[in-house]
Amino acid sequence: MKTLRIATRQSALALWQAEHVAARLRVLHPDLSVELVPMTTRGDRILDRPLAEIGGKGLFLKELEVAMLEHRADLAVHSFKDVPMELEPGFTIGAVLERADAADAFISNRYAHLDELPRGARVGTSSLRRQAQLRALRPDLELRDLRGNVNTRLAKLDAGDYDAIILACAGIERLGLGTRVRARLAPPDWLPAVAQGAIAIECRLGDREVLERVAGLDAAATHRCVAAERAMNLRLHGSCTVPIAGWCVETENGLALWGLVGDAANGRLVRAEAQGPLDAPQALGEHVADLLRARGADEILHPSVV
Repeated sequence: MKTLRIATRQSALALWQAEHVAARLRVLHPDLSVELVPMTTRGDRILDRPLAEIGGKGLFLKELEVAMLEHRADLAVHSFKDVPMELEPGFTIGAVLERADAADAFISNRYAHLDELPRGARVGTSSLRRQAQLRALRPDLELRDLRGNVNTRLAKLDAGDYDAIILACAGIERLGLGTRVRARLAPPDWLPAVAQGAIAIECRLGDREVLERVAGLDAAATHRCVAAERAMNLRLHGSCTVPIAGWCVETENGLALWGLVGDAANGRLVRAEAQGPLDAPQALGEHVADLLRARGADEILHPSVV
């Protein structure tokens, strides 16, 4: 193998992440030429409706996976939070890079913190997870949908369409826009999306040469933590239609995982947390999922059958 081709979305953030992976691979393998294969996904094209209405997070992966199947690309780079809990057959996660700031960012041109927003203030986010936590803290706010890439969302804020918007700290900082962040909405009080802040490298299952090339980029600690979060989400059968949040960190005693299931309509939140050994992230994730269910999460996850 002389050239490694990386499939990526065409947004500024996706290109930054793909080039970051490319640069790391060039250092790791000086003999290797690394190229980007930018493309537009269905999730990028449909911006007038929430993701939950048009098929969910997998819409950001499909075209990239087709490129790998057709051998137009050798791997794909994703924000791990955009990757469905179960990959399509024939694919695997070859590496997870060290996680950036997992917190959400409160961004406003007039107000320094969520607490300072006046009653009825317009807050932009299409994330049901963020909406549920916003309604729990500030039921008086007017929540409005907000789609598009980071720069598009900031432009809508600057145009006066919103009094504040909520984005991921990691994406803002990777684009050099960290000064726009007025306050961090930080865990464990405010929980991020599962795997938020982590970059995943998706490869064809069984493609030994590519998997060996990317293995050196894997950050074991991050991989363990996001594995616990994703196991929790999978056990809950989470999707884009239900607000689920999770955050796992390594401690001196092992892994600590916080989980949340919320209702975006009324702000009801069900929370649970637990600790487990470093070598059993999946078991920890499943345990926290079971705790959430025991505390009433099924009433939110499956209201028609409870």
